[in-house]
Parts: sequence; C-alpha cells; structure tokens
Amino acid sequence: MVNRARPMAGRRNAALAAATGVVAGLLFLYPTSLNHSTGSSAGAAVTGPASVRGSASTANASGTGASVEPVSSTTGSRTISGATANTRYGPVQVQITVAGGRITSANAIRYPSESGRDRQINSFAVPELDAAVVSAQSAGIDTVSGATYTSDGYRQSLQSALDAAHLA
Repeated sequence: MVNRARPMAGRRNAALAAATGVVAGLLFLYPTSLNHSTGSSAGAAVTGPASVRGSASTANASGTGASVEPVSSTTGSRTISGATANTRYGPVQVQITVAGGRITSANAIRYPSESGRDRQINSFAVPELDAAVVSAQSAGIDTVSGATYTSDGYRQSLQSALDAAHLA
C-alpha cells in the first residue's frame, strides 16, 4: 500500500514557507518611523535660500537659512521664519516670535494641504505643534501621532529659526 499523504504535506509546507517569505519581505518594505531617514537623502530635508531681512546673518553651515524680521520698536519682539523643510507630503515652514529671549509664539506658515487627508491630519497636528514649542521653549517637542512627516519637517524648520534667533 502506498502512502500518498506524504508528498502533499511536503508541497503544503513549501507553499507555506514561500508565503511566509513574501509576507516578511513586504513587512520590511512598509514605511514606518523606524526604517526611514529624516536626513537629506529621504524624508525631510531642509532647503531654502539664505534670505535675511535686517542686519543679522542667518546662513548656517550648509548654506540654508532663515529670515529674520527686524526688532519691533514697540514690543521688542522679532519674528523669524525658519527654512522650508521638504517632506514626503509637501513643504513645512515655521515662524516664531521671540521677545526677551523667549519664544512667545510659533506658527506653521506652510504645511501640506493638497489633499483632504493632509488638511484633516494637519488641522489637529499643527496647532498641537505650535503650542508645544511655546511650552517647551525649544525644538525638543514630541511627534504628533499620525503626523510623523509634518512633525519631522516642523522640527527641522523650527530648529533653523531657533538657530537664526540664537536660541539653540
């Protein structure tokens, strides 16, 4: 008597192993916050001209920069726009107002808004990021869940504004 179940089990195991390999391969290709770079080669890269209003120079070592408004004679504050950070979904640019060495306000003046999904995500993410900057007084703010690319670009533009304001 011949046992025919054995060859079928071998084929089944081979098919299962192949399917497992395909699924594992796809998981490695899926973009997550752990396997993407936020440097200049992928993700968000800071770009933009070193345009300066007023007399302070804001060009950093990489040649990009931020724009600085002159100090207001009535309030003693100045407004600094960070360099534009290009993200996967569009540019992000942050503007801060500084008075007495403190950040008094932060506003994203450019952020992705092309699609309905961009508008939905950034309608809650941008105000949260703006408030976090004033609270933290630095670029050390948390990523907003669901808005990783916007958060990364926001921090990069914010850091260039802080550098221009000499607030580190």
